[in-house]
Amino acid sequence: MSVIPKCTLVPSRFFDVQEPRRILSEVAVLDPLDVVGYVFIERLDAYLVYSHATDGYPQLYYLLSELPHCPEYNKIFAAWEHGCLSLAIASGDKLLLCNTFPAEDFTTAQYFIFSAVKSLQLNPEFSTVCFRTPLGPDEEMSLYRYFKSVERL
Repeated sequence: MSVIPKCTLVPSRFFDVQEPRRILSEVAVLDPLDVVGYVFIERLDAYLVYSHATDGYPQLYYLLSELPHCPEYNKIFAAWEHGCLSLAIASGDKLLLCNTFPAEDFTTAQYFIFSAVKSLQLNPEFSTVCFRTPLGPDEEMSLYRYFKSVERL
């Protein structure tokens, strides 16, 4: 069963430090016991608002933190675990996509990656996809058929 993280990225001009729970409840169904936290991501001038349902930050935080360290112009960063694909895509310094998707199997995760890359008009043959979570040999080879390179963070 997939566990989609409850999180959202909010530009700082729209963020209210007194209202993180209300902000998150606009995009996710919160349980009464959900504890809501937030972290400022200075490079994006935005706050990642999230539920503390799991230990630590959501995968999106780590993906967003890694983006500036990638020398490629098109940056495609992903993590797939527990039936959830977390995906962050940037061109240069511009964040194009930051989202999570339900993906019980790797074929579904690939579908969301390819769909996002296509909708953003990026050419996968000239792009590297970087995964934060482990990939099996078959999964990695499947990605190599479409992308210039597959890297592990």
